[in-house]
Amino acid sequence: MDSNTSAAAAVRRVPKRLLIGGRWRAATADRTFAVEDPATGATLCEVSDASPEDAMAALDAAAAAQEAWAAVAPRERGEVLRRAHDLLVERTEEIALLITLEMGKSLAESRAEVAYGADYLRWFSEEAARISGEWRTDSAGTGRIVTMRQPVGPCLLITPWNAPLAMPARKIGPAVAAGCTMVVKPAAQTPLTTLALAEVLVEAGLPDGVLNVVPTTAAGPVTAPLLGDGRLRKLSFTGSTAVGKVLLEKAAAKVLRTSMELGGNAPFIVCADADVDAAVDGAMIAKMRNIGEACVAANRFYVHADVAEEFVGELTARMTALAVGRGVDDGVQVGPLIDAVQRDRVAELVDDAVARGARIVSTAEVPDTAGYFYPPTVLTDVPASARLTREEIFGPVAPITTFTDEEDVVRLANDTDFGLVSYLYTRDIGRAVRIAERLQSGMVGLNRGLVSDPAAPFGGVKQSGLGREGGTGSIDEYLEVKYVALGL
Repeated sequence: MDSNTSAAAAVRRVPKRLLIGGRWRAATADRTFAVEDPATGATLCEVSDASPEDAMAALDAAAAAQEAWAAVAPRERGEVLRRAHDLLVERTEEIALLITLEMGKSLAESRAEVAYGADYLRWFSEEAARISGEWRTDSAGTGRIVTMRQPVGPCLLITPWNAPLAMPARKIGPAVAAGCTMVVKPAAQTPLTTLALAEVLVEAGLPDGVLNVVPTTAAGPVTAPLLGDGRLRKLSFTGSTAVGKVLLEKAAAKVLRTSMELGGNAPFIVCADADVDAAVDGAMIAKMRNIGEACVAANRFYVHADVAEEFVGELTARMTALAVGRGVDDGVQVGPLIDAVQRDRVAELVDDAVARGARIVSTAEVPDTAGYFYPPTVLTDVPASARLTREEIFGPVAPITTFTDEEDVVRLANDTDFGLVSYLYTRDIGRAVRIAERLQSGMVGLNRGLVSDPAAPFGGVKQSGLGREGGTGSIDEYLEVKYVALGL
């Protein structure tokens, strides 16, 4: 079976309607929208386009299912997630193909995302049975302090296009484990993978109404009535800081619990004593994972002058050698960006940097075909005034600046409104600890270019967000603490 036939079959199998109350149903007035293949610009299929009325029906279903779902035994909730994990792993090829078709990344990266997303379901399947409380004597000795943790209630989960399986899994996993029901609004560019994940969860035994999915092209009008409804108790959002601020303002009206995983502007620091080969390996992961369309992508490279020539030479050779093309094709390492808007924005940021004095060292070749391709590019002599030192690039561009002083590079790394992740390469343990402690970010990759791990707390500081996803404490984002003062 050739790639086009496989692609058509994968798209044909996935549900394309809204999931509300356990039923796959059409949107109001049968409205639909087109899902595009960013590698070709062609329409893959049409998906139901939810209205505000559909969203409220989804919240009705979630609210109706909440009490019964919260009463389900933790082990049983965990078993649903574990079965879903196993089903995802079994269907890796099918789901990976969907990711590549609607998002653009290579099949190898899509397979890695399936494994990563499935691991969140497995992690939280194990966390479900570990929800605990407390019993202790009060300070006066006349009573007891009892605490219990209970599900916060119906949640609105808003997910981005750049990781259409992993990001929903990272939110659905803890919600299911904690006993919360939910309404999921996937990104309009990549709804198919989320709908396929929902189908897997239903097949794994998730009861009707616990998970509801409402793809839409009208995010604001569809989410507004949900955020204004007192039955909704939590909002979890992954996306841009600008949209996150708007949602926080709306959530404040009902004092909603919020989790926000927002933008990044990650520094990648290479010290004079770094293992340059290892730093280049890490840079390729931190920069080129997901075509650079990741909030954890290295955005600003600060390389010590003593090793700059070697680092730039090796990185340039690696970036230039990358095979760019349609992600479903053999050997392709870098697919297209998500759409024309994103491609043009990356080009605009590079043009701005060059106009301010940056130098393009190299670019890779891109196919002369339709699709939203941008060549992997290395820039040097990037001035601090360039927009891409302040704005998230979200594309395959590595801007490099040299430094000579540790104090200066820490200041430059922290000179941003964002603080999601930082990367640091050094073989000096003292320097590693000293700089890592001073970096203003929620995560630090020390001598490694990959920080994402379901067993670790993922999240940032400053305008990169609120709360953590993954790790032992992240299920608390979906739980309320109730205190009972027990008299004797």
